[in-house]
Amino acid sequence: MEVSTRAVATATVAALVAVGAYFGEVPLIAGALALALVFAVGWPALLDLPSRFGATAVIALGGAGAVAAVALTPGEPFLRRLPLVIALAILLTFGTELVRRDGRKRLVESVSGIVSGVLVAASAAGWVAAGRTPGGVPLVVTGAVALAVGSAVSALPIAGWLGVTVTLAAAAGAGSGAGLLVPGIEPQAGALIGLAVGILIATLVELFDGLPSLSRRWASVAALVLPVLVTGILVYVVGRVLVG
Repeated sequence: MEVSTRAVATATVAALVAVGAYFGEVPLIAGALALALVFAVGWPALLDLPSRFGATAVIALGGAGAVAAVALTPGEPFLRRLPLVIALAILLTFGTELVRRDGRKRLVESVSGIVSGVLVAASAAGWVAAGRTPGGVPLVVTGAVALAVGSAVSALPIAGWLGVTVTLAAAAGAGSGAGLLVPGIEPQAGALIGLAVGILIATLVELFDGLPSLSRRWASVAALVLPVLVTGILVYVVGRVLVG
C-alpha cells in the first residue's frame, strides 16, 4: 500500500473514531478494541518478528486488556489501572519467549518488538479515557478531526520540510476549527491538540516510509492504524492539561 493510500485510510479511520464518539461510549470502546486487535495482527509482520503468532497474542491481550481496564475504571484517574495491564503484558512477553522452540533467534528484537507493540495497542485506551473526561466527546472529536485532516494532507505530493510544515499547519488549523464548532473546547486548545497530532503524523510518516515489509497487507494495515492508536493517548494527556 502506497504512502498516500495509507494516509487517506488513516484519515478515514480517524473520522470513524469521531463518529463513534458522537454516538456514545459503547461505540467508542468497540472501535478502540477493534483498532487494538487489528494492530496486533499486523505489527509482527511490519517488524518482521520471528514469532508472529505469540507476538500477536500478547499484543492483542495487552491492547484489549488496556481498553477494558479503562472502560471499567469507575472514576478518575481513568488510566490508573493501565500500568498494571502493561506490566502483565510484559511478563507475558517473556513467557512467550521462554516457550519458543526455534532456538530463540533474534531474542532482543523479538522482546522489544512485542513490548513496543503492547504500548501502541494499549494507547487505544486513551480514546476511551478522553471520552470520559470533562471535555468528553468534544475532546475526542477535536483530536480525531485534527488527525483526519493532518493525515489527508500528508498524502499530498509535498516532500521535505515543506510537507511537514503543511501537515502541521493543517492539523493545527483543523483542531482550531473543531474547537470553534464543538462546545467546551477553546480554539487555542484545539490548535495545540492539532499541532501535537500533526507532529505525531509527520514523525510516523518519516519513520515508516520505505520499509520493505509495508508490501505485506497486514503490515500496511498496522502502519495505517498506528497513528490513530497513539493519538488516543496523546489526545487524553494534552486534553487533560488544556481542558481540565
